[in-house]
Amino acid sequence: MSYDLNDAQPQMAPIGELIPDGTFARLRLTIRPGGVDGGTQMDAGLLKASQSSDAKMLDCEFTILEGPHARRKFWQSFTVAGGKLDEKGQSIGWKISKSTFRAIVDSAFGLDPRDETPATKAKRVLPGLRQLDGIVFAARIMVEPASNPKYRDQNRIANVVLPDEPHYAAIMGGETVPPEPVNAPPRKAATAQAPGWQAQAPAWGAQQPAAPQAQGALRSQPGNPGQGTTGASAPAAMPAWLNG
Repeated sequence: MSYDLNDAQPQMAPIGELIPDGTFARLRLTIRPGGVDGGTQMDAGLLKASQSSDAKMLDCEFTILEGPHARRKFWQSFTVAGGKLDEKGQSIGWKISKSTFRAIVDSAFGLDPRDETPATKAKRVLPGLRQLDGIVFAARIMVEPASNPKYRDQNRIANVVLPDEPHYAAIMGGETVPPEPVNAPPRKAATAQAPGWQAQAPAWGAQQPAAPQAQGALRSQPGNPGQGTTGASAPAAMPAWLNG
């Protein structure tokens, strides 16, 4: 018996090396279950508890499918419930994540984002977030600089590329598209509570609250696990595109 290594693929890039800023790619989303129940029976055990708040997140792995960075991966979590609330008591993180998930579905299935016909809207109704597992779509990848020198810069989705955008057809066709760097600034570091008299700042010295983090919390953030929610009944009918 012998092992023929001639047809082996090139070795992976060094661990920790980032995908270049602004890279366009066709990505596959893989969900990494975190043991926390989602809002439907289908999503039992699917979510991950935030380690710094009551937020519940979808922990996602993204794999580049073609091109010079094929097989490279990065990870990003999206808030599904909890976290910071708006003036109506709704999760700000979930509203941001929901917009991203809609864009992913539109990109994956070539849906015009302006199409609001009943047939197209039905394709955007998911019986559970688990249905996003394995979905393939077009995106631009960015490098997000770390706000703390203890952490490393990370890759994340800059934006999902939609069917009405110029690069969409080329990306979904597996072609290499020149990168368009984002050059994002570092995220604002969370303010730690100061000891003693500094913990109670005077009203005139209070700072405005930081803007909510887009796309949910990244996996490198520390904190405490929370509790799951009980699942509700999943819809009886599944969208037509899930069967196609």
